[in-house]
Amino acid sequence: MLLLNFGHPLTDAHLARIRELAGRDLERIIVVPTHFDHARPFTEQVRELLATLPLTAEQWQTTPLLINPPSLAPIAAALLAEVHGRSGYFPTIVRLKPVTGTVPPQFEVAELLNLQAIRDAARTRRV
Repeated sequence: MLLLNFGHPLTDAHLARIRELAGRDLERIIVVPTHFDHARPFTEQVRELLATLPLTAEQWQTTPLLINPPSLAPIAAALLAEVHGRSGYFPTIVRLKPVTGTVPPQFEVAELLNLQAIRDAARTRRV
């Protein structure tokens, strides 16, 4: 499984929890610094960002992907749409949550969200 980290740095504890929840090892982790210019279109910047990744068209379609999305929602949404277009499916994403009562704020892995399964289940609720 390939973890693409577009968000905040992940600790060893985060990675151990991700492995536990995924039920498999992370073969590779690619840290992708994600800093966007608010004066430029995000769709253009997402395409440019993903073009920097060392993945072929075949790898986009065949490699199991896990994504730690960027924190800014519009960037995350555009990124997931672009990944879907390249891979043919919505990836699973990492959800972090704050640890209560910590100073400074700390985060832990809450769950892995299988976006494709969520999408597929939602299709059954169409009327």
